[in-house]
Amino acid sequence: MKTFIVLLRGINVSGQKQIKMADLRSMLEKNNFENVRTYIQSGNVVLDSKETAIPLLEATISAAIKATFGFEIPVLVKLKGDIQDILKRNPFEETANNSDKRLYYVLLKTAPDRDLVKAFETERYENEGFSVASDCVYLVCNKGYGNAKLNNNLIERKLKVEATTRNHRTMLRLVEMGGTL
Repeated sequence: MKTFIVLLRGINVSGQKQIKMADLRSMLEKNNFENVRTYIQSGNVVLDSKETAIPLLEATISAAIKATFGFEIPVLVKLKGDIQDILKRNPFEETANNSDKRLYYVLLKTAPDRDLVKAFETERYENEGFSVASDCVYLVCNKGYGNAKLNNNLIERKLKVEATTRNHRTMLRLVEMGGTL
């Protein structure tokens, strides 16, 4: 049994693709996931599974959401340890240490092509800093994520990968919810 962090993209935003967290937990439990916990209404789940193949977990959860709620959404699954590693590698440590609300993590489903990363790294965005890793784009949004030009959709287009974004506080909370390794 391993602990996974499941991140759903694009639910409960502007009245679109509504899923109540109690219904999501129930659906996941019916699909043989254990110790299912959710955090806030934006599709953050911590659960335990005997299945350890991440692509299979993503496909299973995606299919269950489609069957239960009637729509498709991107599903990203990471081991709790992967999220801990992403947090440890954060190049904007000073921002993280201050628990600043300006720090965001764009979690990538697959590693981006090196040439796309090189081209992207030459770009500059006023009041925004970023650093690209194989599994995450670290963002500092000095005027807040809501006002950022460098957002999830832009990063997906530039790097040609699926992604979902979480703030620093949410990342810390999900690791905490996962308990000890």
